[in-house]
Amino acid sequence: MILSPLPTEALPAGFRLDGNPMAPNLVLLAHGAGAGMDHPFMTKFAALLGSDEIAVIRFEFPYMIRARDEGKRRPPDKLPRLIECYQQWIKAFAGSGRRLFLAGKSMGGRVATVCGADHDVEGVIALGYPFHPVGKTEPDKWRWEPIQACQVPLLILQGQRDSFGSETELAGQPLPSGTTLEWITDGDHSLVPRKRSGLSEQDNLKRAADLARGFIKGCAS
Repeated sequence: MILSPLPTEALPAGFRLDGNPMAPNLVLLAHGAGAGMDHPFMTKFAALLGSDEIAVIRFEFPYMIRARDEGKRRPPDKLPRLIECYQQWIKAFAGSGRRLFLAGKSMGGRVATVCGADHDVEGVIALGYPFHPVGKTEPDKWRWEPIQACQVPLLILQGQRDSFGSETELAGQPLPSGTTLEWITDGDHSLVPRKRSGLSEQDNLKRAADLARGFIKGCAS
């Protein structure tokens, strides 16, 4: 199948594209609550994931666009507004012939997972899924519903020390059959390890990108 170029002229201004724009696989990558698409985590991960076979588009939610324009921090939009924005990006690539994957960092991963319940996409990749608010691990605080409702394969890449859901906190917690949870060695919420681990941030980001690439390839088989 011969793919047409990505419809970048019809997209909102300010997105970022990594990898081959003619790639058969397209990943939409959403940012976390406190930092936009140009945060070093987003930039580094997208560069590592993008390839001849994978195009990565980073975009921003409306509140982050306003924050950038105004030069000051703003709180995230409510979840329905975030979902609406993500859905608009999904629709922009409907019929492009590409295998579409949804991805996001923290809050963006939660929104991507929610959208995975309602859209014809190949899979979802959540980087540092916010299983619960920091320090609030009571049963009613856990955000299981998006994971349980996701209708497509879901890959969660989680730092072992993530304050939004660590390996210790998740020990023994059952996950749906379509969900794969991969632990990133000694990583925090941004997958950054401690020096004593013998690993660097780049090591962990590369492993996360390799796992995401394998997940994308596996969804094709």
